[in-house]
Amino acid sequence: MVSQGAAERRARATRAVVALKTLAGDPASPERLRRVLEQALVFTGATVAAVYAPGHPGEPADLTTPTDPADPTHPADPADPAAGAVPLRLVESAGVPRTLYGLRESYPADGRSPIAEACRSGRPLWLTPDQLADGPEGARMPVRDVHLAVLPVGDGTPGGAGGGLLAVSEHPDGFDAEDRACLHLVAEAVALPAPAPPGAPEDLRPDAFSLAMDTGRVDVGDDLLDLFGLRREDFDGRVETLLGLTVPDDLPALMSVVEADHMPIGERELEFRVVRPDGPPRWLQLRGRLLPGGTGRSARLAGTVADASTLRSDVTDVARVQRLAAALATAGTVRDVSKAVVAALRAPLRADRIALAELENDRLVVTVLDPPEPESWPELWRLEWRAEWPDAPVRAMPTLAGALREGRAQIWPAGTALEPALAEVGPGGLAVLPLSAAGRMAGACLIGWDAPHDFGPDERALLTASAGLVGQALLRAHAFDAEHELVAMLQRQLLPRRLPELPGGTAVARYLPATAGLEVGGDWYDVIPLPDNHVALVIGDVQGHSTGAATLMGQMRTALRAYAAEGHPPDVVVSHANRLLLELETDLFVTCCYVDVDMEAGTAWSVRAGHPPPVLRHPDGATEAVESEGGPPLGVVSQADFPMTPLRLRPGTVVALTTDGLVESAELDIDTGMARLADGLAAADPAQLDLVADALLGEAHRGDDVALLLMRYDGMAVRPLREGWTVWRVPEAARHARRFTRRTLRTWGVPADCLDTALLVVSELVTNALVHTDGRVRLDLHLVGGRLRVAVTDASPRTPVQPTDPGWEATGGRGILLVEAVSEAWGTLPVSGGKQVWSEILLGV
Repeated sequence: MVSQGAAERRARATRAVVALKTLAGDPASPERLRRVLEQALVFTGATVAAVYAPGHPGEPADLTTPTDPADPTHPADPADPAAGAVPLRLVESAGVPRTLYGLRESYPADGRSPIAEACRSGRPLWLTPDQLADGPEGARMPVRDVHLAVLPVGDGTPGGAGGGLLAVSEHPDGFDAEDRACLHLVAEAVALPAPAPPGAPEDLRPDAFSLAMDTGRVDVGDDLLDLFGLRREDFDGRVETLLGLTVPDDLPALMSVVEADHMPIGERELEFRVVRPDGPPRWLQLRGRLLPGGTGRSARLAGTVADASTLRSDVTDVARVQRLAAALATAGTVRDVSKAVVAALRAPLRADRIALAELENDRLVVTVLDPPEPESWPELWRLEWRAEWPDAPVRAMPTLAGALREGRAQIWPAGTALEPALAEVGPGGLAVLPLSAAGRMAGACLIGWDAPHDFGPDERALLTASAGLVGQALLRAHAFDAEHELVAMLQRQLLPRRLPELPGGTAVARYLPATAGLEVGGDWYDVIPLPDNHVALVIGDVQGHSTGAATLMGQMRTALRAYAAEGHPPDVVVSHANRLLLELETDLFVTCCYVDVDMEAGTAWSVRAGHPPPVLRHPDGATEAVESEGGPPLGVVSQADFPMTPLRLRPGTVVALTTDGLVESAELDIDTGMARLADGLAAADPAQLDLVADALLGEAHRGDDVALLLMRYDGMAVRPLREGWTVWRVPEAARHARRFTRRTLRTWGVPADCLDTALLVVSELVTNALVHTDGRVRLDLHLVGGRLRVAVTDASPRTPVQPTDPGWEATGGRGILLVEAVSEAWGTLPVSGGKQVWSEILLGV
């Protein structure tokens, strides 16, 4: 007697054979490969299935996981090939997003990844969670307790180069014998086209296109031109010609797909409208994939364009729910969730408006309105408008409040008597989806139609299923937003709130956190005013993204500021910071660039510690990255040298300091990035430094934090007068200091009636230093704009104590009181090996 389980397994394999034979009858269908992979999901319970095929020789392989290219826990495979090897590139995938399991866009064909091993050996691999955890780096998965199956597939030609079928299962028992048999059937049904050599002409299907991302030239099929209402002889081969026929409201979304800078490698699907001369706008569906360039070949966007009205009939409600679930799985913020809902529901349901709102206490805070124009929504909503979005007036919509209390989807057809605030949202039909998750109400989604709408049973099921998915995603996104705001607040507290005003110059700074993940970055900048009209420009980057990196960033910024304030030269400041970091015994290292600018002389000294060099924009528009020898990153070598490089600044010169997030990424090497930064500076107007900073950040890769510091050197309109005197410890030292002061001030043209105050301050400060300290004493005079600064430096770190109430019998303690009485301001500064006591006097000259 045959058991029921065995019969079911044989029935499953039989159904798989029938389904795959049906798909084999249409080999030219653009959907065939995806549908074949969907059978692997249906008959084996896999969560994701993907097919990899050989790429072009010389194309770079993806050496990092797509979830975080900078994550050090996913290092490059040490067996990765050199340039010229053939990578295995992703052709198609189905199921949940592959990024959830760390599956890459491509793998080196001679690496140690499971897909490469299966393709080389020609034998399938069935890997358990323990094998994945203990395997080489290229075989590990970021998600625990999953099983991996990899089967080799051919391209259908004798001796042809083949690829591989990869499937992931979260079932505790993995792939049983029947599952493996079904996967073998799927692998046999997969047929891979042999890759065309670089530069070979493309044989396009009638509905296909191929866009060169560097030139904007596009090859299209005849059917695609018909969809745009163009004749072959009228088409000039430029993508701008096709974009010009797009409905303006849909153009931004379409541009985000066809611009390489805003599109990661992978799949894209988009519906948009085109204007046709012979009728109303037509909905089209674009399905494309960005293919990286190799040797002799630029990056290309390849795909198909079809009439969306013909495709909708073939898309089941289950497929819509699957696509919505996939979109929500990668939505990080509340706004991302809202946009995914609009993209997944409005066009397929042909709705006229859709609103999604979060429930906060007893009010709804709207996060997305589509269309966004206030005129498209009821008058009562417009009265509640707050800046960009309104608060939905729940108090005026008791029907909505009742639906939220019941917690289930409500549908009202055309003609239902509702309060105006709801009736005007959907006069032809209204659906309200309460979004609940984890036992609480997260928000609501309102979908409205203007023309009478017929709600079929399939559509009602679609709305109910969508409500549950969106509620869970909204709850996750709300927590993500709250944590992201906490992280952003921490980051803001660690960076300067404002930059100081500079004598003879202007500085601006920008910071952009990475868009991926919640971890705090370690990028920072600082502008430190120093004595004698010197300014220190500092920019740095702590390794990694974590609260530990942010904490270390705060420590290093404080340390560099303290060492600079002590009066050390730039190389000593950086050396002290290096020694401090080693003493902290952290596993992280720090890169930084420190530039000490003399605003009077227009000179500067630059020190680098493993950081990109400064970029100078000269007054004539020429730019240069300062060629300088740099030291190692801080925290790596205890006895490290940090050479100083001199810089010459003419009035109008712009100094640009940045972190590697602006000039380096997975797709951009640092030399190209520095050249692009120099070109951006050359084309900018230095008179508008804020606009220059914004323009430079417009091309930033948001996979990493970015810090940018710009300083325009204008030169000081009035240069101060300076003189110094070394006070020797002799009985008449104070008289010698007064004589030096009198002679210097007369040379500077200070009137005689202004000398007494200055001489009194000099006498008191010099006497205090000689009496209460040991070692060298120095007197410095500095005059600018009628303000005289008297500074006495000694070798004692002890600050002068100001007596509170000296008695008549006291023999000392009144000198500081006299200095305070006659000075505009006074104070002390720590300097290297001691302190400086200073006083500023208004001379009235």
